[in-house]
Amino acid sequence: VDDGFSRTAKKDGRQVATLRRLALGSQYIVESDVYPVGTMRVDPARPGPYVFATKEEANAFIEQTTQALEYLGCEVT
Repeated sequence: VDDGFSRTAKKDGRQVATLRRLALGSQYIVESDVYPVGTMRVDPARPGPYVFATKEEANAFIEQTTQALEYLGCEVT
C-alpha cells in the first residue's frame, strides 16, 4: 500500500531519481526509479525493491539516499 511518502531528486532541472515508501503487511518497502544522466534512456532503471522491518529503517534509507543525492548536486523535494 502506497502511504504517500516519496522523494524526487532533480539535477539541472531533470528528474534523476524517485524513491517511494510502501507498507506491505508488517514490512516497509522502498521502490526506486532511476533515470541515468547522460543517456537517451526514457524508461527508468528500477533497482531494488529494498525491504525493511520498520518504517524508521525505511525512512533512514530514504534520508541517507537523499543526502547522498544532495551531496552530488541534486535538488530533492
